[in-house]
Formats: sequence, C-alpha cells, structure tokens
Amino acid sequence: MISAGDFRNGVTFEMDGNVYQIIEFQHVKPGKGAAFVRTKIRNVIAGSVVEKTFNPTDKFPTAYVERKEMEYSYNDGDLYYFMDPETYELVPISKDVLSDNFKFVKENMVCKIASYKGKVFGVEPPNFVELQVTKTDPGFKGDTATNATKPATLETGAEIRVPLFIDEGEMIRIDTRTGEYMERA
Repeated sequence: MISAGDFRNGVTFEMDGNVYQIIEFQHVKPGKGAAFVRTKIRNVIAGSVVEKTFNPTDKFPTAYVERKEMEYSYNDGDLYYFMDPETYELVPISKDVLSDNFKFVKENMVCKIASYKGKVFGVEPPNFVELQVTKTDPGFKGDTATNATKPATLETGAEIRVPLFIDEGEMIRIDTRTGEYMERA
C-alpha cells in the first residue's frame, strides 16, 4: 500500500480497477483548510492522462509493472512475435498494443515489453535505432534555405524527413521517441 502523501514521479498504483503512473505531483498546503496532493496521472494500460487531487492519507495498493527485454522476431498478420532471450519462447502480441513508434523496429531488435499481471499493454522500442534509407529524392546544391529537409523511406517502410545531403543506401540514426533524424550512422 502507498499513501498519496508518499507519491513520487514514476510510482505505479491501482485505483478503481486500473493501473496509474504518477507523471507529476505537488503537495499543496493552503493557508486555510486541509492539505492535498495535486497529481497528473497516466492510465498505464489505456494511455490516457488525467489530473486528480488526493487527500494525503488516501491509501492505494502498489502496482508492479514488469518490463522485460525481448527480441522482435517476425509478424504474421496482426500478431507480432517476440522471443524471450532466457527461455527462447515466442510471445505473440497483438498489433493494437504496439505504439506508433514501432514502425522504426526491424527484425532482431530488442524491445522492452511492459506487462501487468501477465497482460502485455505496451512495447517500447529502443530510444535510438540505425536504419538504411531505401528511397529518397536527390538533394541539389543551392536549393536550400536553412534546415531544408526532404522525405525519405527507411528499410522498415517508415517515412521521415531527412537533410538534403542524405542519399539512398546510407545508414542513419533515428530517435524513436520523436521520429526525427539524428545523424549519419
């Protein structure tokens, strides 16, 4: 059990049958009246964020979210298979659990699988990946303003904006959290 007075960023707890994670918290002691805890919490499974105030004496059961590294193997229709490196067991995960930034993941990449009580609710790809540019238009010298970019298709099929000097066949590093080009690899 954790009391609302002990809330810290990143703490996970159960409330009303759902699992929440603290994004922000603030202990407020007004001049008149009782103290309270103002929080911004995320529903870990649904992904929605809400602001809520708690009495500091409110108690909630602590929720243990398990994060395990697994290797992405292949997909078969709407199922994506991940291999547990310890048991070599393949775990199927539905396409609707995957986040938008999964488009930067190729086979044999290691991802973090987040689960609660055995139910998988999230797949976190690595923060930075190196991928090959498979299709892009050539950039011409002199047609630049500052920070000019062009569209490029990557080996996973994802499309991003890259600087004009990037050509087809080059390896580039991408930040999967923002989906932006970082540098040449």
